[in-house]
Parts: sequence; structure tokens; C-alpha cells
Amino acid sequence: MFSKSKLLSVLLAIVLVISLAGCSKQAAAPDDKKAWTPQKQVTLLAVAGAGGGLDMVARTMAKIFDQKKIVTQPLLVENKPGGGQVTGTVAFATQDGKNDHKLMIASTPFILNYIKKDGNSPIGPEQVYPVALLQEDYGVIAVRADSKYKTLKELYDAAKADPASVQFCGGGAPGTWDHLNSVLIARKAGVDIKGMKYNTYDGGGEALTALLGGNADALTSDVSSIKQYVQAGRVRVLGVSSAVRIAEDEVMKDIPTYKEQGFDVVTTNWRGVFAGKDIPEPAKKYWAEKVAELCNTQEWKDELKKQGVIYTFKDAKGFYDHIKAEQIMYTEIYKEMGMAK
Repeated sequence: MFSKSKLLSVLLAIVLVISLAGCSKQAAAPDDKKAWTPQKQVTLLAVAGAGGGLDMVARTMAKIFDQKKIVTQPLLVENKPGGGQVTGTVAFATQDGKNDHKLMIASTPFILNYIKKDGNSPIGPEQVYPVALLQEDYGVIAVRADSKYKTLKELYDAAKADPASVQFCGGGAPGTWDHLNSVLIARKAGVDIKGMKYNTYDGGGEALTALLGGNADALTSDVSSIKQYVQAGRVRVLGVSSAVRIAEDEVMKDIPTYKEQGFDVVTTNWRGVFAGKDIPEPAKKYWAEKVAELCNTQEWKDELKKQGVIYTFKDAKGFYDHIKAEQIMYTEIYKEMGMAK
């Protein structure tokens, strides 16, 4: 039999082993909760066709994510056009709400389609997770290089005299940002808005093709979508929606603003990145950090300058607040136009 002293020693040893085991588990606990990182291919979904502003954002993100090794997994850009961003937005929100390896790139029509009467989108900022606002883009009204219209006044004087005589086109449905870009000027010019002719295309790339193909007289778009065609001499921009001329841009610096031509309109089209509403919090944190890191690179800023867009960054809260403020503003405009839900 054990003596009392030996028994006490054994019991103390057992207690010590149990205590050490408990400490070991506690020490290991933080390692068990490793930060989330992507484990497979990441998809960047542009909810418009190839060649437009959203497509350009997605491809620029993929390029810099890879070049700077910000994201080390393979990156795929997917285009899902349709309904002026509605098709891609609805598919993302309903099918990829828990997909932490997929991000959506959308722009101002995201909220416009949600609030306008015929928007057909049930998806607002509460149905997805706004990660960050990435950039803003000035609007333009452009014509083919050989167009008879030389100024905004000439174009809108013709539309005022006979709204059906001027065919506008844009990369979004009636009531989306492209459409509003032309309508806001028309309101100032005294044009019968309801009589205006506006053809819808899935993204700025398709709308530009329509203009160049002679299927429209004027294109409503944005600087980044049109700039390379201005450089190539294929289109002429009649006006830009900035408050003052874009003096720092060699291609756009001589383009007069809407305002200086007598139309008191200043507007921008934002573009941002969204994640699925129900992805895990660590994944939301990861993407917030990686997108912020991307936007802080000189490569990103240089690309934006080259494209002619405005460097603007807002984090998840700032982006959400921005969308909600626009929801209020555009709802008022739609009420005036009879287009509010």
C-alpha cells in the first residue's frame, strides 16, 4: 500500500498534469481561431457587360490584387449584364449571400433600380453588405465625331423643338443614372422629358457601340467609359457633369461643363464593391481590409487618373450612409418625374 506521503505526491502530480493541460488548451485557443483568408478562386462580378465602367473596375481590381499580392488566390472577372444591373444584382443577393469567395461591383443604378417604380429590383443596401465605395465618375453627353451637333445647346435645342427627333442611348434602363444624366439637362433646357427618345443597353460598352453604329444621335455615359474613344477621335464630348473643367486630365481638360453652357447640373456616378449579406464576420473584415489596402496603392490611384475618374474611398459604414442619402435624394426626383414606387 502507498504511504500517506507517496499518495499525496501522486495526487499533487495528477493535479499538476491537469492544470498544465488546461493552461495548454487556453494558450492554444487563439491559434484555433485563425483569421479568415480565401482558400480558392475569388470571383469579381461586374453586373454589366464587358467594356463599360463596372467591367473596368473589376479588371483593374483583379490586376492590382494579383500584382501587389494583396490577394494570393486566383481571381476571375465575371460579367452578368441585364436590366440595367438588376439581373446581376438580384442573382448575387439571392444566390451568393453566403459566398465569401465572391464580390459584386455595382454603381449608382443599384439604388435607383430599388426605388423607382419600374426598377424591378427588390435588392437594396440591407440585402447585401456594402464593403467600400471605390470611385466616382463624372457624366458626359457625347456624339460621334462626325455629328452635326457641336454643342450641348444645339443638341438640346433640337430636342426641345422635337423631342422625338433626337435619339439618346445609355447603358441603363429608364430612370437609371445614365438616363438621369441626360434628363437633368433636359429639365433645365425646357425639353418635354416624357417625349424624349432613349434606348437602353446593358452597360456603357453596348451603348457606345450603338452610338458608333449610327443607332443613336447622342450617348449619355461617364468619363471612364468614353475617354479612350475621345483619344482615338471616334467621339466628341459635348459636356461633362463636373463643377469645373477637369484641368488635370490631358484628354478631358478642354471639355466644357454642363454648368458653363447654361445648364446648372453637377452629378457623379459612384462605383463600389459589395459582399454577400450573410458571409462570416471574419470574411467581411478580410475584404474590408484588402479593398482598403488596394485603394491605398499608387497603382490604383494611377489607374483611376488614367481612366479619368475621381479617387473616392469610403469604408463599409461610410458607403452604406452614402447609399441611404442618395436613396432619399433620388426618391424626391422620381416623385417629381412620376417614377417613384
